[in-house]
Amino acid sequence: MSMFLDTAKIKVKAGNGGDGMVAFRREKYVPNGGPWGGDGGRGGNVVFVVDEGLRTLMDFRYNRHFKAQSGEKGMTKGMHGRGAEDLIVHVPQGTTVRDAETGKILTDLIENGQKFVVAHGGRGGRGNIRFATPKNPAPEISENGEPGQERELQLELKILADVGLVGFPSVGKSTLLSVITSAKPKIGAYHFTTIVPNLGMVRTQSGESFAVADLPGLIEGASQGVGLGTQFLRHIERTRVILHVIDMSASEGRDPYEDYLAINKELESYNLRLMERPQIIVANKMDMPESAENLKVFKEKLVANYDEFDELPQIFPISSLTKQGLSTLLDATAELLDKTPEFLLYDESEMEEEAYYGFDEDTPAFEISRDDDAVWVLSGDKLEKLFTMTNFDREEAVMKFARQLRGMGVDEALRARGAKDGDLVRIGKFEFEFVD
Repeated sequence: MSMFLDTAKIKVKAGNGGDGMVAFRREKYVPNGGPWGGDGGRGGNVVFVVDEGLRTLMDFRYNRHFKAQSGEKGMTKGMHGRGAEDLIVHVPQGTTVRDAETGKILTDLIENGQKFVVAHGGRGGRGNIRFATPKNPAPEISENGEPGQERELQLELKILADVGLVGFPSVGKSTLLSVITSAKPKIGAYHFTTIVPNLGMVRTQSGESFAVADLPGLIEGASQGVGLGTQFLRHIERTRVILHVIDMSASEGRDPYEDYLAINKELESYNLRLMERPQIIVANKMDMPESAENLKVFKEKLVANYDEFDELPQIFPISSLTKQGLSTLLDATAELLDKTPEFLLYDESEMEEEAYYGFDEDTPAFEISRDDDAVWVLSGDKLEKLFTMTNFDREEAVMKFARQLRGMGVDEALRARGAKDGDLVRIGKFEFEFVD
């Protein structure tokens, strides 16, 4: 069974902030000591860190839930609770992180050691020392900690390679990779010998180096899900140069030029922008008897069907078996890489805007709906956050929450919707009576 995994869906939960504390000074010689309850500690973030030692997302196959620790509660003597440590999650280079709910891309992690906070921990709740005023010097009010951010993420690995080898199965891509790099891909005389991407480093005679990825063989219809192509086409998106390997001996009984057109059609169907990448045509298996004649016909068809305004791709006859023409091919590839810029992988419409963790002024503070059981239901991020951070064990805190609701206009809005004295109002699982 293949141990390569390049997609995963996981859930992350940052730590909640610690609850604030209600406490008072009670020393023998300090009369009317006043409030002394400290704040809660910050909850831990969930942080993704790029680890160049990882090659797949296999670690996420069985471990799909990641939860950071919550902050400590506030303590007496005005002491803060300890903040929780961040939860570090290691991911391979080339991991794209999407919000599974919105589909927006949060980050593209490509540099070793790169960090990104995917879920932010909640702040600690305030202790009663924070609520002391001249009018209320001994408040019995504290806040619960803020809930940590919780979200579902879609991870997608797109391997980092400068050059991608594409072509039909059994055209010699794996053999080519094995002779130009120290990679040891599986090689066999049957289709789909390669079922996972293989990566190797090339060093040319002139001293230049670049990474090459051998991608599982494409077939006609790959972009629509036929064969293995649709599963691994994503890995070619990061490449800057494509080496299009063609079996010029036609040993499979196919026409080399038709192979060339079919593979390009699949690349275009998967992602039109793949056709922006420069291609080098690698005419492989030139040690076979029919290859020279087939190459001549191939060139004639290519010239006849190419737009006169487009630049013809370079063609390099090689034999992976006899290592004929390899140095010329590698030098040309390195030269093309030098003048080919990085391609933008995602446009702005796919990226999530920079996160803002306050409340948008344009967003309503609350919404009112009615359940089938005739209970009024209050919802909304701001209202629900105030509710979660209210310590309902303290009467003063409950009264403060009631004043906050009134200040937000909840009472007036319920009255306008037809709420009567004694009607039940629900926030989450908490219910109370509406008092007109």
